[in-house]
Amino acid sequence: MAEKLSKATFVAAFAFLLTSITSFAQKTSEMRIIPLNENWAFHQNGQEYWMPATVPGTVHTDLMANGKIEDPYYRTNEREVQWVDKTDWEYRMSFAVDPSMLEYDAAQLEFLGLDTYADVYLNDSLILQADNFFLAWEADVRSLLRAGENQLRVYFYSPAQVGLKKLAEHGFPLPASNDQSENGGLGDKRVSVFLRKPGYHFGWDWGPRLVSIGIWRPVNLKLWNAARLEDVFFRQDSLDANQARLTALCETRALKEGAYTLEVWNGDTLLRQQTMNLALGNHTLELPFEINQPKLWWTKELGEQHRYPLQVKLIQNGATLDEKSHNVGLRTIRVVQTPDEKGSSFYVELNGHALFSKGANYIPNDVFLPRVTREQYQWVIKSAADANMNMLRVWGGGFYEEDYFYELCDENGILIWQDFMFACSMYPGDPSSFRMWRRKPSTTSNACATTPVLRFGAATTRSM
Repeated sequence: MAEKLSKATFVAAFAFLLTSITSFAQKTSEMRIIPLNENWAFHQNGQEYWMPATVPGTVHTDLMANGKIEDPYYRTNEREVQWVDKTDWEYRMSFAVDPSMLEYDAAQLEFLGLDTYADVYLNDSLILQADNFFLAWEADVRSLLRAGENQLRVYFYSPAQVGLKKLAEHGFPLPASNDQSENGGLGDKRVSVFLRKPGYHFGWDWGPRLVSIGIWRPVNLKLWNAARLEDVFFRQDSLDANQARLTALCETRALKEGAYTLEVWNGDTLLRQQTMNLALGNHTLELPFEINQPKLWWTKELGEQHRYPLQVKLIQNGATLDEKSHNVGLRTIRVVQTPDEKGSSFYVELNGHALFSKGANYIPNDVFLPRVTREQYQWVIKSAADANMNMLRVWGGGFYEEDYFYELCDENGILIWQDFMFACSMYPGDPSSFRMWRRKPSTTSNACATTPVLRFGAATTRSM
């Protein structure tokens, strides 16, 4: 009896151990994302005293929280804070790394928004130099991480000083009627057009001159093994009443050669599965798939705002390495310009239906963007929908809005006319001025800066 119990105990223990090992392998194969938005401090360059900081945040809001400046929105307080953008600022924090985190094949620091000119250091090693508000930034840091405490530091350069330098290098000024340079203490030196930063920060006819600085979107440490999905885009190839044909464009990065499987799901339904051998490096993989009897997305007054929950999974040896999901609306949309006796027509056609566009010009909710809440976004979009709007123009003097903003527009049947961020001024013609928002800072765009595009949702096609 004792022998039987011993064998049973051994079998149970072995099964438990095998399950634990399998569970651990499954867990460590998945990407791990660690937010680094707590325990930050900041100070003005040249000052020894460090103060608590909020990330995401701005220097102005951190100074307000520490009682160093009054609310710039109140009365004439705007004049008293023009010194803030004339000096350099520094942010720092520390985070712990346990030994298991060092077992991953790759580690990346992700800054979803830096405002604007900044050097980033990890453990006193320079890992990236940011120069564009509209970009997200990533840096490989696997070789720099160490078990125990790690120091992260972001040094921000004065945007005013950077702008003055760029203006001098350019050799002559450029028109920028919005730029309240006199209010900012710069005389007639209008520097906003030389900086890849929201134009409205430098003043507009409806807003103050408050040139923000800081870590304005979240910071993450991303740990992953073997391969990852850099990005996924669902391209709509054709659409009729019987079938929608789409292609999942999957940007992948492989650290190890081998066989990988990509799957496309619609909710709980597998639409496409493909296994392929990947060499080291970056790849753009295409997975065609179909949706039968598709339901269309319509603006709020014309029909339902149906969206499909599409997901791509990257799998190796039965373990999910990475996955990305988007809610995708299916529709056809084009701008119709038919010649007539007066020139040509100009209207939007949605799913073959001429659309009477009703909407407004949308500007940012605040100069200090990190303090805009989800409730504020909900109120703005609900107000537009309640006013029977079906289109909003995201103005080119602001910024590329949060994904949540576009999701709310999708849900409420509102189309987006999306400007590029070059509004109401003359901009220098060097290639770096035309960089649009991308995950990778090295990506450039040669698109005409003044050409607006119709945008529907975060994942659907933007072609017309």
